[in-house]
Amino acid sequence: MKLFKITLFAVAISTVMASCGSGAAIVATPIQNIDSNPLKIGTLEGDQLKHWPAMDLVKDTVPGMSVDKAYKEIIKNRKGETVIVGVIDSGVDIDHEDLKNVIWTNPGEIAGNGIDDDKNGFIDDIHGWNFIGNITAENMEYVRIIRKLKPKYEGKSESSISAADRKEFALYEKAVAEYEKESSETASNQARYEGILSQLKPTHQAMAKKLGKEDYTIEDLAAIKNPSSQEKQQIGMLNQMLNYADTVPDVIKDLEGGLKYFNDRLNGHFNMTTDFRGVLGDNPEDITDNIYGNNNVAGPDPTRENVKHGTHVSGIIAAQRNNKIGMDGVANNVKILVVRAVPDGDEYDKDVALAIRYAVDNGAKVLNTSFGKYYSLHADWVYDAIKYAASKDVLIVNAAGNDGLDMDTVNIYPNDQVDNGSEMSDTFLTVGALNYKYGSELVASFSNYGKINVDVFAPGVKIWSTTPLNTYEFLQGTSMAAPEVAGVAAMIRSYYPNLSAKQVKQIIMDSGLSTNTKVVLGDDPSNTESFSNISKSGKMVNMYNALIMADKMSK
Repeated sequence: MKLFKITLFAVAISTVMASCGSGAAIVATPIQNIDSNPLKIGTLEGDQLKHWPAMDLVKDTVPGMSVDKAYKEIIKNRKGETVIVGVIDSGVDIDHEDLKNVIWTNPGEIAGNGIDDDKNGFIDDIHGWNFIGNITAENMEYVRIIRKLKPKYEGKSESSISAADRKEFALYEKAVAEYEKESSETASNQARYEGILSQLKPTHQAMAKKLGKEDYTIEDLAAIKNPSSQEKQQIGMLNQMLNYADTVPDVIKDLEGGLKYFNDRLNGHFNMTTDFRGVLGDNPEDITDNIYGNNNVAGPDPTRENVKHGTHVSGIIAAQRNNKIGMDGVANNVKILVVRAVPDGDEYDKDVALAIRYAVDNGAKVLNTSFGKYYSLHADWVYDAIKYAASKDVLIVNAAGNDGLDMDTVNIYPNDQVDNGSEMSDTFLTVGALNYKYGSELVASFSNYGKINVDVFAPGVKIWSTTPLNTYEFLQGTSMAAPEVAGVAAMIRSYYPNLSAKQVKQIIMDSGLSTNTKVVLGDDPSNTESFSNISKSGKMVNMYNALIMADKMSK
């Protein structure tokens, strides 16, 4: 890929004019040389924690994207074009108070008439399309591989396999090993959480009764006079639990959430008998069988719990700004086109490929893909869709993954890499996650990284955003970092529409902030590397700098 040779220094010495909007001059100097600034590692609480991705590293000593600074000093009263952002995810609560006004509506469809008005094959696709219908749970891809290949290879040794089948046999054996490891660990964790809860709940009930309140503290426990031997044991356990949350009820809620996750994995992810896909009625092995699903982009669950992930992602990108409700998304001038293709389990390559094409064909200029897996039976279908998006000048912003791995040593799908290390698309941007703590903990402990296969980093720890039924929560992951960047990309495309997707990607990479700080990777204190050396750009995304560079490049 050819890099644009525009440096921050060159931009800094220029007085830049806006390419659209009011035409007023931007007189701004990019943020740079952050290692020379005295920075503190502060504690964030309350509204500050909710808002940290928008903060400024120099002013606020928090590694946010300088979103507030960009709106205050650059955007001001400028007017941009509306940009459609495709969110390919679990679905979205399109009725959410902070999202309902930023949801895309198909101008070619008449709602509820049961007719394919725009002749694209999808009936009443008013706000997007749901390629997985009423499916919520799904298998992991390696479970599907086992189910497919087990009749052919079970009980066989490599020596009995023909040369033509050995690659497939190796995939089967790898999938079996993965299944045995993951399902065993999950079952152990399920049993461990059940054991903790069986002790913690009665202990908490007894202590709450003694103290007359549910939200007692470590200090309250320490103030108990002459505790019995049983109470001493209870106090010891409760003190330990209070290291993990502010109150014991919060700990119990977290443990119950974890237990539900493990149960769902055992019942869905590792299920060897249920055909979750069967209800769709399509052939998942045939990419040309491409009209299936329904128009319910909010999913089948009336609680909408199954679309929490996609709702959170959408809020990060585009929750309505300045409406004094909930939170502000990164971008204004955005419409969210919803494509539901990601179940609770591994997504099918067919659904992802068709979701990308659907969003592109309906006018999306930025796509967010906050999902991934380590096995892929039809990666070529997704690769073709990525190339199709590139041919239509669409930028795909992709989450790097949450296993603390070096992506240069392991394949994660989707991606834009080919065997020789080059890229098949120059409009595919992979994002790792930042912590709000500046210093050795700058990189999220869970974030994948890679000098070749990760492009940039952005905020991804404790991100406050929209969740179903007009609620808001903190979630974290590279799934949250990618939409932060998708929001920045949408802003560039809104205010500088003459720039190509390739140029937008390079601006985001070139304009970020870098540091030579050594960071801990994969939650392993013995694994450290300079931040500047764990992604292709070596940088943190910064919207303020990106808009300055976009203005310069647009001339």
